Formats: sequence, C-alpha cells, structure tokens
Amino acid sequence: MPKPQHDFKQPIEIADNIYWVGMYLENDPFQCHPYFIKNGDESILIDPGSMLEFNETVRKVKSIADIKSIKYIVLHHQDPDLAAAVPEIEKLIDRDDLLIVTHSRMSLLIKHYLVSSDYYEIDKNDNQLVTSSGFKLDFLTTPYCHSPGAFVSYEPKTKTLFSGDIFGGIEESWEFYADETYFHKAKQFHQEYMPSKDIFNYALSKIEKLDIELIAPQHGSIIKKQYIQNLITDMKNLDCGLYIEEKYNRELLDTINELKEKEKTIQERDRQLFEQSKRAEMGEMIGNIAHQWRQPLAIVNTIVAILKEKNNVGVLDKDEVSSKLDTMEKRIVYMSDTIEDFMNYYKPNKDKSIFSVYTALNKALEITNYTQNDAKTEIKISANKELNIYGLMNEFVQVIVSILSNIYDIAQIRSITNIKIDIILQRDDKDAVLSICDNAGGIDAEILPKVFNPYFTTKHQSMGTGLGLHIAKMIIEDNMDGKLIAQNNQNGATFTIRMKNEEQ
Repeated sequence: MPKPQHDFKQPIEIADNIYWVGMYLENDPFQCHPYFIKNGDESILIDPGSMLEFNETVRKVKSIADIKSIKYIVLHHQDPDLAAAVPEIEKLIDRDDLLIVTHSRMSLLIKHYLVSSDYYEIDKNDNQLVTSSGFKLDFLTTPYCHSPGAFVSYEPKTKTLFSGDIFGGIEESWEFYADETYFHKAKQFHQEYMPSKDIFNYALSKIEKLDIELIAPQHGSIIKKQYIQNLITDMKNLDCGLYIEEKYNRELLDTINELKEKEKTIQERDRQLFEQSKRAEMGEMIGNIAHQWRQPLAIVNTIVAILKEKNNVGVLDKDEVSSKLDTMEKRIVYMSDTIEDFMNYYKPNKDKSIFSVYTALNKALEITNYTQNDAKTEIKISANKELNIYGLMNEFVQVIVSILSNIYDIAQIRSITNIKIDIILQRDDKDAVLSICDNAGGIDAEILPKVFNPYFTTKHQSMGTGLGLHIAKMIIEDNMDGKLIAQNNQNGATFTIRMKNEEQ
C-alpha cells in the first residue's frame, strides 16, 4: 500500500510550481503519472495519460489553475497510457495556439489519436522550449528507450528531470517517493522495456551529466537526489532486452561495436590529418619566410653589387661604405627577427594557459604578409585589450595567421590592389569575440558551407593545401571549446572567433 501521508485525491507539489496530477490505481503495479507545470497562461501538461486517469487529471489541474492556461502538452513517447487522453483534453483547453511538444519521429504516430493541435518538434527547435516569460525546458534525446523518438525533459531552475519511461517501475507495493530499495522495483520494467544494455547506457550517460534534484518518471516512484547516483550506477549494469531474440540481440551488439570502431577510425583520421597539416603548414612557413626575405635580400644584393662596382673603379668613400653597411645590417636584423618569429610561432607548446587575445593578435600580424605601414594594405583595429582566453596561444595565433593568409591569397587571385581589413575584438556577455572582416569580394554562396572542409580550396595547388581553415576550426572548436564561423558582409567576408572570456 502507498504511504498514508499523501492525499492522492489532491495534486501534490513535488517542486516549485510543479505538480503530480495523476490518479492512484489501487492494487495496480503499473501507476501512470502526468505532471503539471504552472506557468501563467503558458502552463505545461506533461504525459497526460489515458482515459482511465482523464477525469482525475483534469480535476486536479483545475484545482491549481484554469485548464485553458495550458499552452503546451509534452509527450515523451506515443503509447496510449501516456497520450490517449490528449484529444479530450484539447477540447477542454480550446486554444488555437496549443502545441504538442514531441519528437518528429513520434508526431507521425500521435496524430492517429485524432490529435488536432500543431506540433512543436523538439529536434527542429534546438532541443529546448523557452516560453515568453523565460521559463525553459531542455530536452535530451534517448533513442529507443523505448521508442525511436524518445526523450527526457529537464527543468533547470528546480533541476527536475521528467524521464518518461526511464527510471519507471512496476511495483506491487507502490510508494509515491522512492527509497533505497527502488532499484529492485525498477529492475524488471527496464529489463523488459529497454532494448539493450548499450542503448540504455547511452541514455544514462547523457542523464548523469545533469545536475538533478528530482526525477519524475511516467511510471513507478518519484526519486529524490540522495538516491539518484546509486540508482544510475545500478541501472548501468542491467541486462536489458530480455524479450529480444538472442540472434537479433547479438546482431544489435555487433552493430554497436562496429559503430565504436568507426568512431575510433574517425578519431585516428583526424589525428593523422592534424599531423599532415602540420607538415603542410611547415611548407607554408618556408614560403612565408621566403616572401618576407625576398625584398631585404634584393636590397642587400643590390648594395653589395654597388659597393663592388664602386670599389673596382676606386670611387668608394668611407661615409658611403658606413651608410651602406648600416642599411645592410638593418635588413639582416629584420631577416633574423623574421626567423625568430616563425620559430616561436611553430614551437610545439601543449601547456594550456590563460593568455591575452590582443597579444596573440599582434603576434599573428607580425608573422603574416601584413604590416600597418604597407601602402597596399589598410588594417583598422578596434580592440578591448583586457580580454583573455584559455588554451594554446601558439595554436590560436596559427588560426589568425590562416585567416589573414587566406584573405591575402584571395586578394592576389582577384587582383585587389587595396586590401582593407577591419579587426574588432570585443566582449559579448561572457565571451571574447574576435571578428576579421575584409573587402575581398566575399565567398560564393555555394562555397560558403564548404570553406572549413578538409582539402577544400579554390586556390591553385601552389598557393595552398585546403587544410588551413579546416585546422583552424579544429583548433578553436575541438581543442579550445570555442566557435569559428565564416559569413559574408557587404564588401567581403567576415571570420568570427568566439571564446569564453577568462578573468584574471
């Protein structure tokens, strides 16, 4: 029998503005639980149930709020014990803007209950719902637990997880709140309704990353924080899919193992690609050094020729020798500094640290083809010099160099004589945002989605490998947990790097 302290004839508030509005079915081990979230005229009804609970659920909701305040009905899967009462509830709510919140794989099935409302498909809405008042639900897909479009809903303010079938239980002696013995009551349900251990563990691995105070399943008992971690640990060791044929179960496990092997192959390919790009970048480094050295070498060579010629005819004076040697020395120092800059730039330093974005930007400008004194290049910099990010400074510099070099190459190809680059470094909420804009004519619409693909290039083979921007995106998004995007502006293209700002 259930614990006597709960009056099941009334709604029970399980968290702030979150209510259990179900019906206690006496001597029934399969209890079904709808929940109501009070949120003004955008209230939410979760898994309303079948016609068995219809009258009780409606009565309980009405005791909390006007039933017409419901704007969203969340359906975690399409089974009748969860969704069959929806058409009758729709009639009572009678709102043109009522939405059925579910996965697109289930909306195709739910419509067969003669549901008339429009659908809010979570997989087409970034797996979240935000109401006009700011109330938010996050959705985590849990495929094949036990439906292909199954998902769970997380309310981050109260840290409540509406888990659908996951953590449900079949209990002869049902209790509203779970205790330390709940795993034994939930064990049979999961062994019978979850298709395999691997698929179930995939869902659990997503769930255990959440900060959860309360789990509200569709069946079984509500689980408080002190029992959650041990329950997840026990659930991970369950052998599920007891009613799947052994041959199919083996094939399913083989498929999962094959996917894992493919994932390892992709990771190895990315590692090899990264190493290959380093060798390609080394070649580009030599090319950049050659470009930087070409002019000073020509000047030194010219001076030497003049000195030799004047020396041969005996018209060389001491002051001219001194002046020419001074000029040569400055050019040689410049060439030496260029080598030092490039060596520091490519030095393998894998110790992550907090560094200044402005300092990294200046290092990149020093080792590219641009100087602010170049008559052909106009660079405008607007920078918040106080912004810092966490990661590998040399690799971040490499990203900026790749973007700037790409602008230079495109300008050369398109014969743009006056290159204009606007660099803006600013803070946006908690992020440091670096934008690099050019006037090089932009990126063709059909090419834009491909600019970060490996080996994709529109340049002649002698000008690039097609790896620079791909590696740049890998560095920012995989190595430094940031975001790198490319888009067109009025006169050219804009590359934007977004990273979390680190306070020092």
